[in-house]
Amino acid sequence: MTSQQSIEPPTPRRDEDRYVLAGKLKPNDVGYADPKNPKNPLLRQSESSTEALLDPPVKIPDPYGWMRDESRTNQEVLDHLKAENEYTEKLTGHLEGLRSDLYNEMLAGIKETDYTVPSPKGEYLYYSRTYEGKSYKSYCRAPIENDNYIDQAKSWDGTKESPILPGEVAYLDVNELAKGKNYCSIGQASTSPSSKLLAYTVDFTGDEVCGLHIRDIESDATIDHDETLECSGSVKWGNDDKTVFYLKMDEQKRPYQLYRRTVGSKEPDELLYEEPNELYWVSMTKSFDEKYIFVSSRSKETSEIHFLDLTDSNAPLQCVAERRKKVLYSVRHRAGYWYITTNVGGTPNMRLMVSPAVANSGDQWVDMVDQNGNIMFEGGYDRTITGMTSFVSHAVATGREGGLPQIWVITYDSANSSDVTNFVQLQFSEDAYDAGFGSNLDCTADSVVIAYDSLVTPLSYIKIPLESPTDSSVRTVLKEQEVVGYDKSQYACERTTVTSRDGSANIPVSIVYRKDAMDKVKAGATVPTHLYGYGSYGACMEASFRNTRRTLLDRGMIYVIAHVRGGGEMGRNWYEEPNGAKYLCKKNTFNDFVDCARWLIDDRKITTPEQLSCEGRSAGGLLIGASINQAPELFKMALLGVPFVDVICTMIDASIPLTIVEWEEWGNPNEEKYHQYMMEYSPINNVKAGAKYPACLLTGGLHDPRVQYWEPTKLAAEQRYKSSPESGPTCIKIDMTAGHFSASDRYKYLKELSFDYAFLLDQLGLANKKSSQ
Repeated sequence: MTSQQSIEPPTPRRDEDRYVLAGKLKPNDVGYADPKNPKNPLLRQSESSTEALLDPPVKIPDPYGWMRDESRTNQEVLDHLKAENEYTEKLTGHLEGLRSDLYNEMLAGIKETDYTVPSPKGEYLYYSRTYEGKSYKSYCRAPIENDNYIDQAKSWDGTKESPILPGEVAYLDVNELAKGKNYCSIGQASTSPSSKLLAYTVDFTGDEVCGLHIRDIESDATIDHDETLECSGSVKWGNDDKTVFYLKMDEQKRPYQLYRRTVGSKEPDELLYEEPNELYWVSMTKSFDEKYIFVSSRSKETSEIHFLDLTDSNAPLQCVAERRKKVLYSVRHRAGYWYITTNVGGTPNMRLMVSPAVANSGDQWVDMVDQNGNIMFEGGYDRTITGMTSFVSHAVATGREGGLPQIWVITYDSANSSDVTNFVQLQFSEDAYDAGFGSNLDCTADSVVIAYDSLVTPLSYIKIPLESPTDSSVRTVLKEQEVVGYDKSQYACERTTVTSRDGSANIPVSIVYRKDAMDKVKAGATVPTHLYGYGSYGACMEASFRNTRRTLLDRGMIYVIAHVRGGGEMGRNWYEEPNGAKYLCKKNTFNDFVDCARWLIDDRKITTPEQLSCEGRSAGGLLIGASINQAPELFKMALLGVPFVDVICTMIDASIPLTIVEWEEWGNPNEEKYHQYMMEYSPINNVKAGAKYPACLLTGGLHDPRVQYWEPTKLAAEQRYKSSPESGPTCIKIDMTAGHFSASDRYKYLKELSFDYAFLLDQLGLANKKSSQ
């Protein structure tokens, strides 16, 4: 590391007098006006909030606020980002060989020329293909000739040139779309009711703004595309080949309008629905039986769904149930009934209810009961439902129980009844795993395809007959992920819990390792360990298989996932107040993560602070930023991917995308109730002066609409300015062509990950350690 000490980081301009104001503003105050509509005041709180604004307002220091440039054209800012990238490259240039090794190892474990499981719909089987050397997938289909298509696919000779199935047609080759583009991401691709046309949306910048295209599949000709039309990624067909539905976004990139478009028509598209309340985002789905379009307005705490009957061209948009404060619900349709997952009644978890499929049905919802009259999902603490797919005579529900994903199969009395005759739960043999829906496109199917993997078991797709779901002898493995060079017997995993510092929670922890690494621990040694976490939005970090993780494991590292509060691993109560990690109990997320780190060091004695790295992305980057502020001495190295770290400045400013809707996640720092609490954990506002910080690598995307590029850039500058000179290096890497979800090119993604892991291994002293493979 001696040669690196002479490489100086950029020293950006620091404006000590610069600030933003939190609270109630007057017309002459800084930040009063909406920068996009200067004649209007900027919203300071939601329309429904009854909380008091800070009055007088409070100054929040923002010495690096000049780095924010909405236009992405300010030369000083661009020059600084360039200087940061150059510094990081110089500091890590000696790792080029390691990056190459890691990339080649990751690539070697992937079957580059491959296909996904064919899924029947109508007259065709749909799947996608990837090809060696090509960065993107190709959407394919083939006519259904017989029921033996899985065996036919398995007999494919493995070459690029050969079709997976007879009559294969590539109806959308994303590689062709991506030519000459730095970024290319398909929002949705959907074939029309006749199967003759294709509607797809595509984003070429990473800002999640898409264009809409309609193609004739046989001729490959574009028959409808308006270059001025910008939409979100969602597109659905109506009941014929003439009608598509799409969503438009407002200036904050919030989907808020539903439009109906007549393909090829010169008439203006028809606005069907608009959500004026900026707390709510609009989304769109189509019922599995394709009879209804559902348009959902949803905040973090409240939802309202409208439906459009596609079988009646004159049908109006109607409401399933009007919004009720803090009531969330989602809807599926089957045989004249709504199947509703909801927390109505204030249940801690989601319950499953049913009602006739009519408008304004809220007062008709009743709990679904099984064959014994027992409520199937009552919304209690032990079990929750997260999803449901309704077939003709069955339904398949996904949810959680015991901290793990679960799958249940429901059998109905008849194709026209909602009465349940059987309700069973599928069983899996491993202690920790991930299980969910595979590709299921046909509501008349007599089987369901599920996806299953674990920390040590590669992904497989399993076909389960709905009439005998618990009989393992009749299940069919449709496809298993082929991981070149992987020997499962060399690895092991475990699931345990860590008691939180206040004793109120048992935090699930998933651990995966090579057996020879854990043998060293059992013999009394400590080993390098990587701790990963997220802990927001009720999202679950599952115990799933990642081929890329092997590059760390095969160098003797142990990989740990801390399922901290704020996620949904233990149900919604793991996320919601008062005992989860939202609003005024958000600090539980960071405390849990630090507690897990201390447990690894002090109790389990797997590792030491000099051997412990940590990682989180997006809201997980907030987790890492807050955790290393709380306990910088516990970590040697930290990876913060597109991190949400400038919490106060971002959540004050309603002109920034996501801010308003996020007020129901973190709270609003303009309000007295939340301000001080949020100030106490916001990473950029709590960098410890003179503290010795771990080495940090922060990444961002210039076009990221979710976490703006200036957040990691500002934190890097603040951390260097305040921390001890004995701290590890703070590096930032901004992708000038990507958004929130990193590279769209699969090879570029692996190169980016190799960059991150090379930095990690170097800081832990493992740069010269060769892989065991």
